[in-house]
Amino acid sequence: MEQHNYDVVIVGGGAAGLSAALVLGRARRSVAVIDAGAPRNAPAAHMQGFLSRDGMPPLELLAAGRDEVAGYGVEILNDTVTQIEPGFVVGLASGVAISARRLLMPTGVTDDLPAIAGVRERWGRDLLHCPYCHGWEVRDQPLGVLGTHPGAVMHAQLVRQWSDDVVFFTHTTVVSAQERTQLDARGIRVVDGEVVGLVVEADRLTGVALADGSVVARTAVFIRPRNVPHPGGLLAGLGVDINAEGFVVVDRDGRTSTPGVWAAGNVVAPRASVIAAAGAAATAAMAINADLVQEDIQRCAHHGNL
Repeated sequence: MEQHNYDVVIVGGGAAGLSAALVLGRARRSVAVIDAGAPRNAPAAHMQGFLSRDGMPPLELLAAGRDEVAGYGVEILNDTVTQIEPGFVVGLASGVAISARRLLMPTGVTDDLPAIAGVRERWGRDLLHCPYCHGWEVRDQPLGVLGTHPGAVMHAQLVRQWSDDVVFFTHTTVVSAQERTQLDARGIRVVDGEVVGLVVEADRLTGVALADGSVVARTAVFIRPRNVPHPGGLLAGLGVDINAEGFVVVDRDGRTSTPGVWAAGNVVAPRASVIAAAGAAATAAMAINADLVQEDIQRCAHHGNL
């Protein structure tokens, strides 16, 4: 099996992984970024809230980032990690093995969407998850929020900031009397009953269909999906501490409980925006370089070079 050695291997080539690669490449570290080519925000037409890049298509940001890091000698490997062995030997689907002194795991999450007709097809278009990312674009429109998550009621309260016409579909969520009072206080209409599908006409969302046959007209719907860390098997195999929700536990610099392993981005904070994930990864990269410097000092001292 062909093998290559690097100072740092970064598993995940999204905004977080590329931001870390930029910092480490500029620090003259040998870096490989392994990217399977399935970014979480790929279905979205635009990315908002990233200063100086507001409205840029997500894939354009990644393409620009790849060009930037390549200028510092960072290698981008379009591949999938299949295993990580002790000593940080990273096996790839292509048959290549990569040895790393340090690992950074900005591996992201997968959005677990409900089995409702039309949900996956409209995901990132007019079925949305983040009001801070998409609220401005659908402001003042008739909006809906699907009750598929324990935090869905609060999600509806957030969405209300962008429109005074918001409907909360309880679907599978039990809404308490207090929550109904709070929704009513802000003019959010509650519609009980199971949602069975999204109504689409001319490639545009026009309504939400319920099991009783009724349709509530809406032009955009928000949902707070369950986030699943990706890829969970690799993270578990590294022995890093995981919190009750399944996300990696790190210190303020992104260091995990496993020596030599860092994590950043949505695999740590699932609700972090693109710019927040990138910032956390840049912080982790600086900590990784400092850690490598300490190891370099020890190696030089051991060989009598100090």
